Amino acid sequence: MESRNDTQISEFLLLGLSEDTELQPLIFGIFLSMYLVTVLGNLLIILATISDSHLHTPMYFFLCNLSFVDICFTSTTIPKMLVNIQTQSKAITYAGCITQMYFFALFGALDNFLLAVMAYDRYVAICHPLHYMTIMNHRLCGLLVLASWFMSDLNSSLHSLMVLRLSFCTDLEIPHFFCEPNQVVHCACSDTFLNDLVVYIAAVLLAGGPLAGILYSYSKIVASVRAISSAEGKYKAFSTCASHLSVVSLFYCTLLGVYLSSAVTQNSRSTATASVMYTVVTPMLNPFIYSLRNKDIKSTLKVLFEKIKMSPL
Repeated sequence: MESRNDTQISEFLLLGLSEDTELQPLIFGIFLSMYLVTVLGNLLIILATISDSHLHTPMYFFLCNLSFVDICFTSTTIPKMLVNIQTQSKAITYAGCITQMYFFALFGALDNFLLAVMAYDRYVAICHPLHYMTIMNHRLCGLLVLASWFMSDLNSSLHSLMVLRLSFCTDLEIPHFFCEPNQVVHCACSDTFLNDLVVYIAAVLLAGGPLAGILYSYSKIVASVRAISSAEGKYKAFSTCASHLSVVSLFYCTLLGVYLSSAVTQNSRSTATASVMYTVVTPMLNPFIYSLRNKDIKSTLKVLFEKIKMSPL
């Protein structure tokens, strides 16, 4: 079989979640609805954070960044999927696939890093409340976000460059609804050992590192809360990080579930369906978790909606 790697003429075929033509309108409607809810919900979080001066704190600064990243993360995959369904085309260009892989890895890693940064923020707030504003100053907050972007960009650039070195065969069908990095690598004719090695090392460092930081932060938080004598004080301390803990649990549980299922089953289509959980469902649910479990966000959104109702058409 002849191998090739011509970025001008090569294209991949995204097989999607199902090849049943009768299911395509239903899939289109469901994913369009979820995408719109994701974008609208996260935009409301960003708007609420920017409009209310009481929310100009480190915690909400990181939340605002997380909402922006969630919009970008979903926008990396879903619009192309919707276009393909609407045009009844499965094609994505070689350059488009590499670009999609880059941004998917970028915003996926950013989600990971920002959740770790937010865990550190909650650790400082609960374990060192008197020095919170001194420690979590504007400079440190900015540096933490910039460092997250830098590490994520480094990771995604490395993965993209590693794919560019591969040679691909004439059979370029990807049993997924987007260019999932692992599936793209498996389409190659050339040796992928180095790519697999880089993926495993990156997973340990870039996923294990932030997760270890989150676990350490919450171990310190639990120890500090247990030292509080009053039940009311314990409840207040835990309530400040309940939303973040819910988002962390949702993100890592869905991600772990997808990759464990892919290791157990050889059905790539089932893995693609399961990946909907962390690529679409998690970013969609995050705004609801923060708005429903956070009094500040709820009150700000209520004021915003009242202003919209009172404003003249």
